[in-house]
Amino acid sequence: MNGPIPLALYMKQCLTSATHGYYTTPRPNPNPSSSSSTSTPPDPFGATGDFITSPEISQMFGEMLGLWILTEWLGQGRRKEGVVLMELGPGRGTLMADVLRTLGAFPEMRSAVEKVVLLEASGGLRETQAKVLCGDGGLKKTEDGNGWGGSVRAELGGGIVEWYEDWEFVSKDTSKSPYILAHEFFDALPIHAFQATGSGWRELLVTHRSLSTPLPSPTTLITSTSTSKSPTSTSPDPFHLILSPTPTPYSQLLPNLFPRHAPLLNLPTTTTTPTSLPATIEISPLSLTFISSLSRMLSSSPSGALLIIDFGPSSHTPSNSLRGIRNHNLVSPFSHPGNVDLSADVDFLALAETAVGASEGVEVHGPVEQGRFLEEMGMRERMEVLDRSGVGKGEGEGRRIREAFDRLVGRGRGGMGSVYKALAVVKERGGRRPVGFGGEVDGGKM
Repeated sequence: MNGPIPLALYMKQCLTSATHGYYTTPRPNPNPSSSSSTSTPPDPFGATGDFITSPEISQMFGEMLGLWILTEWLGQGRRKEGVVLMELGPGRGTLMADVLRTLGAFPEMRSAVEKVVLLEASGGLRETQAKVLCGDGGLKKTEDGNGWGGSVRAELGGGIVEWYEDWEFVSKDTSKSPYILAHEFFDALPIHAFQATGSGWRELLVTHRSLSTPLPSPTTLITSTSTSKSPTSTSPDPFHLILSPTPTPYSQLLPNLFPRHAPLLNLPTTTTTPTSLPATIEISPLSLTFISSLSRMLSSSPSGALLIIDFGPSSHTPSNSLRGIRNHNLVSPFSHPGNVDLSADVDFLALAETAVGASEGVEVHGPVEQGRFLEEMGMRERMEVLDRSGVGKGEGEGRRIREAFDRLVGRGRGGMGSVYKALAVVKERGGRRPVGFGGEVDGGKM
Protein backbone atom coordinates (compact mmCIF):
# COMPACT_ATOMS: atom_id res chain seq x y z
CA MET A 1 0.00 0.00 0.00
CA ASN A 2 1.30 3.45 -0.95
CA GLY A 3 0.41 6.81 0.52
CA PRO A 4 -1.22 7.78 3.82
CA ILE A 5 -3.22 5.16 5.73
CA PRO A 6 -5.78 5.42 8.55
CA LEU A 7 -4.36 5.35 12.04
CA ALA A 8 -6.41 2.22 12.75
CA LEU A 9 -4.64 0.32 9.98
CA TYR A 10 -1.25 1.49 11.25
CA MET A 11 -2.10 0.23 14.76
CA LYS A 12 -3.38 -3.09 13.45
CA GLN A 13 -0.22 -3.69 11.43
CA CYS A 14 2.04 -2.70 14.32
CA LEU A 15 0.29 -4.92 16.87
CA THR A 16 -0.98 -8.00 15.04
CA SER A 17 0.69 -8.24 11.62
CA ALA A 18 1.58 -11.86 10.86
CA THR A 19 5.11 -10.84 9.91
CA HIS A 20 5.96 -7.83 12.11
CA GLY A 21 3.25 -7.57 14.80
CA TYR A 22 4.19 -6.64 18.35
CA TYR A 23 2.02 -9.39 19.82
CA THR A 24 2.42 -11.96 17.06
CA THR A 25 6.14 -12.13 16.15
CA PRO A 26 9.50 -12.16 17.99
CA ARG A 27 11.10 -8.76 18.36
CA PRO A 28 14.42 -7.31 19.54
CA ASN A 29 15.05 -7.64 23.26
CA PRO A 30 14.29 -4.19 24.78
CA ASN A 31 16.80 -4.93 27.55
CA PRO A 32 19.59 -6.97 25.93
CA SER A 33 21.76 -6.87 29.06
CA SER A 34 19.21 -9.08 30.84
CA SER A 35 19.52 -11.94 28.36
CA SER A 36 21.94 -13.45 25.90
CA SER A 37 19.20 -13.58 23.28
CA THR A 38 18.83 -10.70 20.87
CA SER A 39 15.14 -11.35 20.29
CA THR A 40 12.22 -12.18 22.55
CA PRO A 41 8.97 -14.09 22.09
CA PRO A 42 5.84 -11.93 22.13
CA ASP A 43 5.50 -11.75 25.94
CA PRO A 44 5.59 -8.05 26.81
CA PHE A 45 4.64 -8.44 30.47
CA GLY A 46 6.69 -8.19 33.63
CA ALA A 47 9.95 -6.57 34.67
CA THR A 48 11.83 -7.94 31.66
CA GLY A 49 9.09 -6.90 29.22
CA ASP A 50 7.63 -3.54 28.34
CA PHE A 51 4.92 -3.11 31.00
CA ILE A 52 3.28 -4.65 34.06
CA THR A 53 -0.49 -5.12 34.36
CA SER A 54 -2.64 -5.36 37.47
CA PRO A 55 -2.80 -9.18 37.64
CA GLU A 56 1.01 -9.27 37.66
CA ILE A 57 1.14 -6.71 40.48
CA SER A 58 -0.86 -8.77 42.97
CA GLN A 59 -3.03 -11.87 43.21
CA MET A 60 -5.57 -9.67 45.01
CA PHE A 61 -6.65 -8.13 41.72
CA GLY A 62 -7.70 -11.45 40.20
CA GLU A 63 -9.29 -12.50 43.48
CA MET A 64 -11.53 -9.43 43.48
CA LEU A 65 -12.62 -10.09 39.89
CA GLY A 66 -13.33 -13.70 40.79
CA LEU A 67 -15.49 -12.54 43.67
CA TRP A 68 -17.32 -10.15 41.35
CA ILE A 69 -18.22 -13.05 39.06
CA LEU A 70 -19.38 -14.99 42.11
CA THR A 71 -21.66 -12.17 43.28
CA GLU A 72 -23.20 -11.88 39.81
CA TRP A 73 -23.77 -15.63 39.67
CA LEU A 74 -25.43 -15.49 43.09
CA GLY A 75 -27.64 -12.57 42.11
CA GLN A 76 -28.72 -14.15 38.84
CA GLY A 77 -30.22 -17.37 40.16
CA ARG A 78 -27.16 -19.50 40.97
CA ARG A 79 -27.33 -21.55 37.80
CA LYS A 80 -26.12 -25.11 38.39
CA GLU A 81 -24.58 -25.73 34.96
CA GLY A 82 -23.69 -24.14 31.67
CA VAL A 83 -21.52 -21.33 33.06
CA VAL A 84 -18.76 -20.22 30.68
CA LEU A 85 -15.90 -18.06 31.94
CA MET A 86 -14.50 -15.87 29.18
CA GLU A 87 -11.55 -13.50 29.02
CA LEU A 88 -10.69 -11.20 26.15
CA GLY A 89 -6.96 -10.61 25.82
CA PRO A 90 -5.86 -12.79 28.76
CA GLY A 91 -2.20 -11.70 28.95
CA ARG A 92 -0.11 -14.42 30.57
CA GLY A 93 -3.15 -16.21 31.97
CA THR A 94 -2.43 -14.91 35.47
CA LEU A 95 -5.81 -13.22 35.87
CA MET A 96 -7.82 -16.27 34.86
CA ALA A 97 -5.70 -18.51 37.09
CA ASP A 98 -6.41 -16.27 40.08
CA VAL A 99 -10.12 -16.17 39.20
CA LEU A 100 -10.30 -19.97 39.00
CA ARG A 101 -8.39 -20.37 42.25
CA THR A 102 -10.76 -17.94 43.97
CA LEU A 103 -13.90 -19.62 42.65
CA GLY A 104 -12.50 -22.94 43.82
CA ALA A 105 -13.33 -21.84 47.36
CA PHE A 106 -17.03 -21.91 46.36
CA PRO A 107 -17.66 -25.47 45.10
CA GLU A 108 -21.29 -24.89 44.12
CA MET A 109 -20.35 -22.11 41.75
CA ARG A 110 -17.13 -23.73 40.50
CA SER A 111 -18.95 -26.95 39.63
CA ALA A 112 -21.32 -24.93 37.43
CA VAL A 113 -18.42 -23.80 35.21
CA GLU A 114 -18.57 -25.81 32.02
CA LYS A 115 -15.46 -24.38 30.39
CA VAL A 116 -13.09 -21.44 30.09
CA VAL A 117 -12.84 -19.56 26.79
CA LEU A 118 -9.93 -17.25 26.00
CA LEU A 119 -9.67 -14.85 23.05
CA GLU A 120 -5.99 -14.38 22.18
CA ALA A 121 -4.37 -13.29 18.91
CA SER A 122 -0.80 -14.10 19.94
CA GLY A 123 0.44 -17.64 19.47
CA GLY A 124 3.27 -17.03 21.93
CA LEU A 125 0.90 -15.78 24.61
CA ARG A 126 -1.45 -18.73 24.02
CA GLU A 127 1.47 -21.03 24.82
CA THR A 128 2.25 -19.02 27.96
CA GLN A 129 -1.39 -19.11 29.07
CA ALA A 130 -1.51 -22.87 28.46
CA LYS A 131 1.47 -23.41 30.77
CA VAL A 132 -0.14 -21.32 33.50
CA LEU A 133 -3.60 -22.88 33.23
CA CYS A 134 -2.87 -26.38 31.96
CA GLY A 135 0.67 -27.18 33.04
CA ASP A 136 2.62 -29.31 30.56
CA GLY A 137 -0.46 -30.55 28.72
CA GLY A 138 0.01 -28.09 25.88
CA LEU A 139 -2.41 -26.90 23.22
CA LYS A 140 -4.31 -29.14 20.85
CA LYS A 141 -6.37 -28.09 17.84
CA THR A 142 -10.11 -28.33 18.35
CA GLU A 143 -12.06 -30.78 16.20
CA ASP A 144 -13.45 -28.02 14.00
CA GLY A 145 -9.97 -26.58 13.51
CA ASN A 146 -11.02 -23.08 14.58
CA GLY A 147 -9.30 -23.02 17.97
CA TRP A 148 -7.18 -24.84 20.52
CA GLY A 149 -8.04 -26.76 23.66
CA GLY A 150 -6.48 -27.96 26.90
CA SER A 151 -7.28 -29.29 30.35
CA VAL A 152 -7.24 -26.95 33.36
CA ARG A 153 -4.85 -28.04 36.11
CA ALA A 154 -6.48 -29.88 38.99
CA GLU A 155 -5.34 -27.29 41.53
CA LEU A 156 -7.33 -24.71 39.56
CA GLY A 157 -10.45 -26.87 39.60
CA GLY A 158 -10.02 -28.88 36.42
CA GLY A 159 -12.26 -28.68 33.37
CA ILE A 160 -11.52 -27.59 29.85
CA VAL A 161 -10.20 -24.39 28.34
CA GLU A 162 -10.50 -23.24 24.74
CA TRP A 163 -8.54 -20.60 22.85
CA TYR A 164 -9.61 -18.63 19.81
CA GLU A 165 -7.77 -15.94 17.88
CA ASP A 166 -10.90 -14.63 16.17
CA TRP A 167 -14.12 -13.65 17.94
CA GLU A 168 -16.06 -14.95 14.95
CA PHE A 169 -15.27 -18.54 15.95
CA VAL A 170 -16.25 -18.19 19.62
CA SER A 171 -19.53 -20.01 20.32
CA LYS A 172 -22.49 -17.72 21.02
CA ASP A 173 -24.63 -20.59 22.37
CA THR A 174 -27.67 -18.89 23.90
CA SER A 175 -28.23 -21.79 26.31
CA LYS A 176 -25.00 -20.97 28.17
CA SER A 177 -24.30 -18.30 30.79
CA PRO A 178 -21.20 -16.27 29.88
CA TYR A 179 -19.30 -14.32 32.53
CA ILE A 180 -16.80 -12.22 30.62
CA LEU A 181 -13.70 -10.28 31.67
CA ALA A 182 -12.04 -7.67 29.47
CA HIS A 183 -9.04 -6.27 31.31
CA GLU A 184 -6.88 -3.93 29.22
CA PHE A 185 -8.44 -5.33 26.06
CA PHE A 186 -10.24 -2.38 24.52
CA ASP A 187 -7.26 -0.01 24.84
CA ALA A 188 -5.34 -2.13 22.31
CA LEU A 189 -8.05 -2.05 19.65
CA PRO A 190 -7.30 0.24 16.68
CA ILE A 191 -8.63 3.79 16.66
CA HIS A 192 -9.40 6.37 13.97
CA ALA A 193 -8.58 10.00 14.77
CA PHE A 194 -10.34 13.08 13.44
CA GLN A 195 -9.80 16.82 13.69
CA ALA A 196 -12.43 19.52 13.46
CA THR A 197 -12.04 21.99 10.58
CA GLY A 198 -14.15 24.74 9.07
CA SER A 199 -15.21 22.19 6.45
CA GLY A 200 -16.19 19.46 8.88
CA TRP A 201 -14.28 16.52 10.29
CA ARG A 202 -11.03 15.52 8.62
CA GLU A 203 -9.19 12.27 9.31
CA LEU A 204 -5.66 12.12 10.68
CA LEU A 205 -3.61 9.73 8.56
CA VAL A 206 -0.21 8.08 8.96
CA THR A 207 2.46 8.49 6.31
CA HIS A 208 6.17 7.74 5.94
CA ARG A 209 8.50 10.70 6.09
CA SER A 210 10.19 9.65 2.86
CA LEU A 211 7.01 10.21 0.89
CA SER A 212 6.66 13.52 -0.87
CA THR A 213 3.17 14.78 -0.22
CA PRO A 214 1.44 18.17 -0.33
CA LEU A 215 -0.97 17.27 2.45
CA PRO A 216 -0.85 19.67 5.41
CA SER A 217 0.28 18.59 8.86
CA PRO A 218 -2.38 18.50 11.58
CA THR A 219 -2.51 21.27 14.14
CA THR A 220 -2.12 18.74 16.96
CA LEU A 221 -0.14 15.51 16.99
CA ILE A 222 -1.04 12.34 18.79
CA THR A 223 2.01 11.46 20.85
CA SER A 224 2.79 10.63 24.44
CA THR A 225 6.06 12.52 24.38
CA SER A 226 6.81 16.20 24.10
CA THR A 227 8.65 15.62 20.84
CA SER A 228 7.99 13.64 17.70
CA LYS A 229 11.32 11.93 18.20
CA SER A 230 11.84 8.78 20.24
CA PRO A 231 13.42 9.57 23.62
CA THR A 232 16.24 7.13 22.79
CA SER A 233 16.95 8.43 19.31
CA THR A 234 18.07 11.70 17.76
CA SER A 235 16.59 10.90 14.35
CA PRO A 236 13.00 11.72 13.38
CA ASP A 237 10.37 9.00 13.64
CA PRO A 238 9.92 7.07 10.39
CA PHE A 239 6.19 7.81 10.40
CA HIS A 240 4.11 10.83 11.30
CA LEU A 241 0.56 12.16 11.08
CA ILE A 242 -0.93 14.34 8.41
CA LEU A 243 -4.40 15.79 7.97
CA SER A 244 -6.50 14.64 5.05
CA PRO A 245 -7.50 17.71 2.98
CA THR A 246 -10.76 16.09 1.92
CA PRO A 247 -13.35 13.91 3.65
CA THR A 248 -12.69 10.19 3.92
CA PRO A 249 -15.37 7.52 4.26
CA TYR A 250 -14.48 7.22 7.95
CA SER A 251 -14.61 10.97 8.62
CA GLN A 252 -18.06 11.14 7.06
CA LEU A 253 -19.40 8.29 9.19
CA LEU A 254 -17.70 7.75 12.53
CA PRO A 255 -17.81 11.21 14.19
CA ASN A 256 -21.52 11.41 13.42
CA LEU A 257 -22.32 8.21 15.32
CA PHE A 258 -22.56 10.20 18.55
CA PRO A 259 -24.40 13.56 18.70
CA ARG A 260 -22.03 14.84 21.41
CA HIS A 261 -19.35 15.35 18.76
CA ALA A 262 -21.30 17.94 16.74
CA PRO A 263 -20.67 20.93 19.08
CA LEU A 264 -16.92 20.31 18.84
CA LEU A 265 -16.97 21.51 15.25
CA ASN A 266 -17.98 24.97 16.45
CA LEU A 267 -15.27 25.51 19.07
CA PRO A 268 -13.29 28.75 18.57
CA THR A 269 -9.90 28.25 16.92
CA THR A 270 -8.71 31.84 16.46
CA THR A 271 -6.43 32.08 19.50
CA THR A 272 -3.27 30.20 20.35
CA THR A 273 -4.30 28.98 23.79
CA PRO A 274 -4.31 25.18 24.20
CA THR A 275 -8.02 25.11 24.98
CA SER A 276 -8.87 26.69 21.64
CA LEU A 277 -6.93 24.35 19.35
CA PRO A 278 -9.09 22.46 16.84
CA ALA A 279 -10.87 19.59 18.54
CA THR A 280 -9.56 16.09 17.92
CA ILE A 281 -11.44 12.90 18.74
CA GLU A 282 -10.65 9.19 18.64
CA ILE A 283 -13.13 6.47 17.73
CA SER A 284 -12.60 2.71 17.69
CA PRO A 285 -15.14 1.04 15.40
CA LEU A 286 -13.80 -2.40 16.34
CA SER A 287 -14.53 -1.63 20.00
CA LEU A 288 -18.09 -0.74 19.06
CA THR A 289 -18.41 -4.00 17.11
CA PHE A 290 -17.17 -6.01 20.07
CA ILE A 291 -19.40 -4.35 22.66
CA SER A 292 -22.44 -4.74 20.38
CA SER A 293 -21.80 -8.46 19.98
CA LEU A 294 -21.16 -8.91 23.71
CA SER A 295 -24.34 -7.02 24.56
CA ARG A 296 -26.45 -9.19 22.28
CA MET A 297 -24.82 -12.32 23.68
CA LEU A 298 -25.71 -11.36 27.23
CA SER A 299 -29.22 -10.33 26.30
CA SER A 300 -30.00 -13.68 24.70
CA SER A 301 -28.38 -15.77 27.47
CA PRO A 302 -30.23 -17.01 30.59
CA SER A 303 -27.67 -15.21 32.79
CA GLY A 304 -24.21 -13.67 32.61
CA ALA A 305 -22.26 -10.44 32.89
CA LEU A 306 -19.40 -8.48 31.36
CA LEU A 307 -16.78 -6.59 33.37
CA ILE A 308 -14.48 -4.16 31.57
CA ILE A 309 -11.47 -2.66 33.34
CA ASP A 310 -9.32 -0.28 31.34
CA PHE A 311 -8.05 3.29 31.22
CA GLY A 312 -9.75 6.30 29.70
CA PRO A 313 -12.04 9.25 30.52
CA SER A 314 -15.43 8.71 32.11
CA SER A 315 -17.40 11.55 30.58
CA HIS A 316 -15.93 12.63 27.24
CA THR A 317 -14.46 11.30 24.01
CA PRO A 318 -10.73 10.52 24.12
CA SER A 319 -8.38 12.90 22.31
CA ASN A 320 -4.67 12.70 21.48
CA SER A 321 -4.26 9.63 23.69
CA LEU A 322 -2.31 7.23 21.44
CA ARG A 323 0.84 6.18 23.26
CA GLY A 324 3.79 3.90 22.75
CA ILE A 325 5.39 1.91 25.58
CA ARG A 326 8.77 0.25 25.39
CA ASN A 327 10.89 -1.10 28.23
CA HIS A 328 8.55 0.55 30.77
CA ASN A 329 8.95 4.00 29.20
CA LEU A 330 6.61 6.15 27.14
CA VAL A 331 7.90 6.54 23.59
CA SER A 332 6.50 7.97 20.40
CA PRO A 333 3.97 5.58 18.84
CA PHE A 334 5.66 6.20 15.50
CA SER A 335 9.22 5.41 16.58
CA HIS A 336 9.71 1.64 16.29
CA PRO A 337 6.73 0.08 14.47
CA GLY A 338 6.19 -3.51 15.55
CA ASN A 339 8.59 -3.24 18.50
CA VAL A 340 6.52 -0.84 20.62
CA ASP A 341 3.24 -1.54 22.38
CA LEU A 342 0.50 0.83 21.23
CA SER A 343 -2.61 1.72 23.18
CA ALA A 344 -5.20 4.49 23.40
CA ASP A 345 -7.73 5.66 25.94
CA VAL A 346 -11.00 3.75 25.98
CA ASP A 347 -14.17 5.69 25.20
CA PHE A 348 -16.34 4.42 28.05
CA LEU A 349 -19.24 6.64 27.02
CA ALA A 350 -19.24 5.09 23.55
CA LEU A 351 -19.09 1.56 25.00
CA ALA A 352 -22.01 2.25 27.33
CA GLU A 353 -24.17 3.92 24.68
CA THR A 354 -23.43 1.21 22.12
CA ALA A 355 -24.13 -1.62 24.56
CA VAL A 356 -27.62 -0.39 25.45
CA GLY A 357 -28.26 0.55 21.83
CA ALA A 358 -27.42 -2.94 20.64
CA SER A 359 -29.96 -4.63 22.91
CA GLU A 360 -32.81 -3.57 25.16
CA GLY A 361 -32.12 -6.61 27.31
CA VAL A 362 -29.02 -5.22 29.04
CA GLU A 363 -28.14 -2.37 31.34
CA VAL A 364 -24.81 -0.65 31.99
CA HIS A 365 -23.29 0.37 35.30
CA GLY A 366 -20.31 2.69 35.63
CA PRO A 367 -17.73 3.55 34.78
CA VAL A 368 -16.40 3.87 38.31
CA GLU A 369 -12.79 4.33 39.32
CA GLN A 370 -10.83 1.12 39.74
CA GLY A 371 -9.84 2.14 43.26
CA ARG A 372 -13.46 2.46 44.33
CA PHE A 373 -14.41 -0.80 42.64
CA LEU A 374 -11.62 -2.80 44.30
CA GLU A 375 -12.29 -1.25 47.72
CA GLU A 376 -16.00 -2.10 47.46
CA MET A 377 -15.07 -5.64 46.50
CA GLY A 378 -13.10 -5.96 49.73
CA MET A 379 -9.50 -5.63 48.61
CA ARG A 380 -8.46 -3.66 51.69
CA GLU A 381 -9.73 -6.40 53.96
CA ARG A 382 -8.03 -9.02 51.80
CA MET A 383 -4.76 -7.09 52.00
CA GLU A 384 -4.99 -6.99 55.79
CA VAL A 385 -5.66 -10.74 55.94
CA LEU A 386 -2.65 -11.49 53.74
CA ASP A 387 -0.51 -9.11 55.75
CA ARG A 388 -1.45 -10.87 59.00
CA SER A 389 -1.13 -14.39 57.62
CA GLY A 390 1.97 -16.40 56.91
CA VAL A 391 2.00 -15.03 53.38
CA GLY A 392 2.94 -11.66 54.80
CA LYS A 393 5.54 -12.83 57.32
CA GLY A 394 8.44 -13.27 54.93
CA GLU A 395 11.15 -10.65 54.73
CA GLY A 396 9.66 -7.62 53.03
CA GLU A 397 6.55 -9.54 51.90
CA GLY A 398 4.15 -7.55 54.06
CA ARG A 399 5.53 -4.33 52.66
CA ARG A 400 5.19 -5.63 49.09
CA ILE A 401 1.56 -6.58 49.71
CA ARG A 402 0.76 -3.11 51.04
CA GLU A 403 2.63 -1.44 48.17
CA ALA A 404 0.71 -3.52 45.64
CA PHE A 405 -2.56 -2.52 47.27
CA ASP A 406 -1.59 1.16 47.22
CA ARG A 407 -0.63 0.97 43.57
CA LEU A 408 -3.86 -0.71 42.49
CA VAL A 409 -6.25 1.54 44.43
CA GLY A 410 -4.16 4.69 44.93
CA ARG A 411 -5.24 7.92 43.30
CA GLY A 412 -1.99 9.82 43.66
CA ARG A 413 1.22 9.75 41.65
CA GLY A 414 1.95 6.21 40.45
CA GLY A 415 -1.46 4.97 41.54
CA MET A 416 -3.86 3.21 39.16
CA GLY A 417 -6.99 3.79 41.22
CA SER A 418 -8.33 6.78 39.31
CA VAL A 419 -6.71 6.28 35.91
CA TYR A 420 -8.35 2.90 35.39
CA LYS A 421 -12.14 2.52 35.31
CA ALA A 422 -14.56 -0.36 35.67
CA LEU A 423 -17.70 -0.76 33.53
CA ALA A 424 -20.27 -3.54 33.91
CA VAL A 425 -22.82 -4.78 31.37
CA VAL A 426 -25.47 -7.08 32.83
CA LYS A 427 -28.84 -8.43 31.85
CA GLU A 428 -31.67 -5.95 32.40
CA ARG A 429 -32.87 -6.15 36.01
CA GLY A 430 -34.53 -2.90 36.90
CA GLY A 431 -31.36 -0.97 37.67
CA ARG A 432 -30.13 -3.10 40.58
CA ARG A 433 -26.48 -2.18 40.93
CA PRO A 434 -23.76 -4.82 40.88
CA VAL A 435 -21.35 -5.21 43.76
CA GLY A 436 -18.44 -2.86 43.22
CA PHE A 437 -20.75 -0.30 41.63
CA GLY A 438 -22.66 0.64 44.76
CA GLY A 439 -24.69 -2.59 45.04
CA GLU A 440 -24.81 -5.37 47.61
CA VAL A 441 -24.52 -9.14 47.41
CA ASP A 442 -27.84 -10.76 46.51
CA GLY A 443 -28.80 -14.40 46.35
CA GLY A 444 -28.26 -15.79 49.82
CA LYS A 445 -25.48 -17.82 51.40
CA MET A 446 -23.47 -20.50 49.64
